[in-house]
Amino acid sequence: MSRKYRGLSSIYYVWIILFIIAPIALLFYQSFFDIYGNFTFDNYISYFSSSNYIKMTLNSFLTAFLITLTTLLLSYPFAYFLTSTKYKEVFLLLVTLPTWINLLLKAYSFIGLFNKHGFLASFFAPTTGLLFTDPAFVLVASYVELPFMILPIFRALDSIPKEYVIASKDLGASGAYTFRKIILPLSKDGIIAGVQAVFIPSLSLFLITRIIGGNKIITLGTAVEEHYLVTQNWGMGATIGLVLIVLMFIVMKLLNAGWGDK
Repeated sequence: MSRKYRGLSSIYYVWIILFIIAPIALLFYQSFFDIYGNFTFDNYISYFSSSNYIKMTLNSFLTAFLITLTTLLLSYPFAYFLTSTKYKEVFLLLVTLPTWINLLLKAYSFIGLFNKHGFLASFFAPTTGLLFTDPAFVLVASYVELPFMILPIFRALDSIPKEYVIASKDLGASGAYTFRKIILPLSKDGIIAGVQAVFIPSLSLFLITRIIGGNKIITLGTAVEEHYLVTQNWGMGATIGLVLIVLMFIVMKLLNAGWGDK
């Protein structure tokens, strides 16, 4: 490797050390101290022996699964439609445009739609409103994560050679059979990338959980926020943060092992 490329790669390694390894190492260090600064293993013992934290973990997985499933069901047909339209660039711009808006502004905009005087609530729940309900939380979180599911699926679908689909039809295959045997398998990499891009961040949501879900939806993300900003128990917050990181790596490995080699 030339000196030029070694210099460029060293920048990459420095970035990895400063912004990935160092923060995780700091979390690991903080997780062994209690609220008074004493070294202890009680944070890990409390997490794995507490039924509340286990329920939070299961609830985090359930909400992340629902958000991911919702975005996938909405994104795949839309991405498939994009591959056949003449105005791909325009629609892609409309898809990415919401990502330019601050997350807090997007979350607060839904309050006006979901409260009992809001436009959507007047149709579905005029007396109580939709705010601070599970469906509202899943819907808003799905809206926020939607571009991160659409884009990788679109890229995978758009890269499938059109000749494969034409040949399948020429051989007498139905549209459903062509989709099941050709289009879906060849787009699996985009699906995996989209699921990872949505499911993993959804495990640690806390801002949307607070604003749209209120205190009725408690996940590991809200628990981390609570320990860092309210109880000031940084050790427990760091412990939960490490658990989240480990869970994210496990999810990535399972997805790649389950679909990546098939």
